[in-house]
Amino acid sequence: MNSIIDELSGGFAAVTPLIAATRLIAAVFLGGMIGIEREHRGKPAGLRTHMLISMAACLFIIVSQQLASMPFGASDALRVDPLRLIEAVTAGVAFLAAGIIFTSGNKVRNTTTGASMWLAGGIGLACGSGQMPLAAMATGIVLVVLMVLRQAERWMGTHDDN
Repeated sequence: MNSIIDELSGGFAAVTPLIAATRLIAAVFLGGMIGIEREHRGKPAGLRTHMLISMAACLFIIVSQQLASMPFGASDALRVDPLRLIEAVTAGVAFLAAGIIFTSGNKVRNTTTGASMWLAGGIGLACGSGQMPLAAMATGIVLVVLMVLRQAERWMGTHDDN
């Protein structure tokens, strides 16, 4: 029983439980802010999808930080490459985003939602690496792009509702 308790309580070598929880909650909250806007517009990927994408990306970064601090043989043999993780997350999110983009009557639909999903992944990566102010700034900017520029497009007569 002690082994199980040790296993459940000893897994936070690089990132403390409080910091990990803070990062995960920030990722869910910021991804959710984008998701609320997409949900409000009736898009196929809304609140929950954006929250899950952002949290998953955050979790992958935290897990990589934890793994980098664990002993895996000789220390000079261990190479942690954060760019590989970022590439893997962005490729996975791009795959999801591509799944909601479709063509209907010579028009491509849901490209903005696909882009917002990709951005939610980036926000999760930023939160997971402890860059929550950067993630919050990006969230604010994307909300301006999605809401304010939508009105500007309508005013100019170029709005396409994607």
